[in-house]
Amino acid sequence: MSSQDALTPAMRGLLERMARAAHPPLHALGPEGAKAAYEKTAGVLDVSKPPLARVHDLHIPARNGHALPARLYAATPAQPGAVGLPVLLYLHGGGFTVGSLQTHDTLCRVLAAQSGVAVVSLDYRLAPAHRFPTAVHDAWDALAWLAREGHTLGLDGARLAVGGDSAGGTLAAVSAIHARDAGLPLALQLLIYPGTTAHQDTASHQRFRHGPVLDETLITWFFGQYIDTIDRTDWRFAPLLHDDVEGVAPAWVGLAECDPLVDEGLAYADKLRAAGVAVDLELYRGVVHGFIAFGRVITEARTAHQHAAAALARAFGLPAPANGRG
Repeated sequence: MSSQDALTPAMRGLLERMARAAHPPLHALGPEGAKAAYEKTAGVLDVSKPPLARVHDLHIPARNGHALPARLYAATPAQPGAVGLPVLLYLHGGGFTVGSLQTHDTLCRVLAAQSGVAVVSLDYRLAPAHRFPTAVHDAWDALAWLAREGHTLGLDGARLAVGGDSAGGTLAAVSAIHARDAGLPLALQLLIYPGTTAHQDTASHQRFRHGPVLDETLITWFFGQYIDTIDRTDWRFAPLLHDDVEGVAPAWVGLAECDPLVDEGLAYADKLRAAGVAVDLELYRGVVHGFIAFGRVITEARTAHQHAAAALARAFGLPAPANGRG
């Protein structure tokens, strides 16, 4: 069976329309051109932005004093004297090279609206200007800062989760290990088609080497911007290589069936389970990498929103979303 045969009719139709648009591949545009192109197209296929009581920008200090842009989303207004909201630190995808607060604005709004959990989206520094392990440091610095200073934003720094998609899922998994090692309890790690291996050597990388959407050429280009070959076996790039994940936060893992990264996502879920970590795994059939941003067209994206929001609510003991899985 070819990669195209496994696609849902809606997914196949969308990919055909994308192919007819004939946009140049990101790797052909150079780093700055790729960033601009990704910004321009992100959100076009997303669901409508839900209204929220609070959306505001802030800065979080990194270890070298750099001020990292971030954005807070909450479905309820700040109430002086009230218990702070639990919070998810969200780390966007984009191969460590593209992506921003704006490209993942809708997803963060949806998660906040449907879960009742506050979301803080982080604009960690990107390659090639900032290569490995800068993004790893930025993600951990932001999570540790929220634990210490979240109360200044009306958040409960003792009720934390971390999450992300693709490269952001890698950073979230790594941050969860850092949190375990630092004695910082997390309620959940929310991993959406995360990268976890050192090299593109799984069966799914071979099966989907020509895409659709994410192909071997683009993955190789992204990683070339971000990391030296000698560092690719560092667990902070490839958390599947960490020799001990016992005691890390429970995980919700959402994967796309027709994705080069699906096998490494399954392998990481298996590794966590073997270490005694509770894992809720969802495999969305017939869809591709990045599908969670196609909610205007792809039903599975809207279902994944509901599942992820329900997992967040459940992790913090909040009422389950009306349309989510309780």
